[in-house]
Amino acid sequence: MTEGIRIETVLKHVVDISCHRDQSLLDISLLTAIQNLTGTKWVRMLEITLTQKDMLVHARAWVENDRVIILNEYSPTKQIQRPLSHFAILAAAIEQGLPTVKDSAPDGMQTLWIPIWNNKTAVACLEFAQAAPITKQIVCVLEGLLQVYRNFQNILDYSERDTLTGLLNRKTFDSNLSKVLSFRDVDTPSKTPSERRHADVPKQHWLAVIDIDHFKRINDKFGHLYGDEVLILIANLMLSSFRTVDRIFRFGGEEFVVLLRSTTLEEAHMVAERFRVAVETHTFPQVGSVTVSIGFAGIHASDSPVDILGHADQALYYAKNNGRNLVVHYEALLESGVLQKEVAANSVEFF
Repeated sequence: MTEGIRIETVLKHVVDISCHRDQSLLDISLLTAIQNLTGTKWVRMLEITLTQKDMLVHARAWVENDRVIILNEYSPTKQIQRPLSHFAILAAAIEQGLPTVKDSAPDGMQTLWIPIWNNKTAVACLEFAQAAPITKQIVCVLEGLLQVYRNFQNILDYSERDTLTGLLNRKTFDSNLSKVLSFRDVDTPSKTPSERRHADVPKQHWLAVIDIDHFKRINDKFGHLYGDEVLILIANLMLSSFRTVDRIFRFGGEEFVVLLRSTTLEEAHMVAERFRVAVETHTFPQVGSVTVSIGFAGIHASDSPVDILGHADQALYYAKNNGRNLVVHYEALLESGVLQKEVAANSVEFF
């Protein structure tokens, strides 16, 4: 890195980091600032996902030789996930709770990892590499920029969360659905022949609308305090039933929406059914038994957000009008002739 970084340059990057309202753009602004200030050829943001069996690592954004690459959860490009154990030195550092860790490769490449923590769990990691030794000045620059990034990320995360349940709020739904639609049906020539052969079972994104059955009765009989407790417990059951790659939103009241990331129809139905059963078999304090109705539909690039929500909503209302405590697939209703393609007159207007 050149001596004497101009304060104007640093402030420009700090302003750029703090002006974004999107996680992907926030990542790229940080990585671009690091490359510009240090002269490194590449720097990456790794995401660390905790599963029931392991901790998995994949790159969600990186800058290499001025080329910007984003791999978010809706990208059609395959994300290569590796167990954290694949990064032995990083894994040891996370286990010990170390703030930074360095590694030197036989070819002279120097790598620095800075884990990003949420409480005591590593949720991401900045990976910085260059051929020259990593000096204390570089580490200081990285840690300073990363602190600005984390502070603003916390503000961004707080603004996107429902205050009662901690789920994503309604205002963040539009941007998430827009990302899904922008990536749908995009050709991905990077797929290998093996991946294309295994693409026979179609995968896509899905939208599910969830409604707590007879929630007004719960509020009327037990009061809003117990009603709020039911909402919180439902949110917790959603987090444990749906996958970490899915996005869960509280739309307000007793309504929730889930964006299910790239999966088959069978898997989407299975995940929704797993949540329905989890609610049905859970004992809610004072209230006792609670059930939910779920309608879900496929997300297609040719459909508008209103159409997609309307499709899932029609499936939900079919479940509501046919006994409740059901998972209903919109396209299946069309195929059976129960519903027509047009949006139902009694469909709830989300916008």
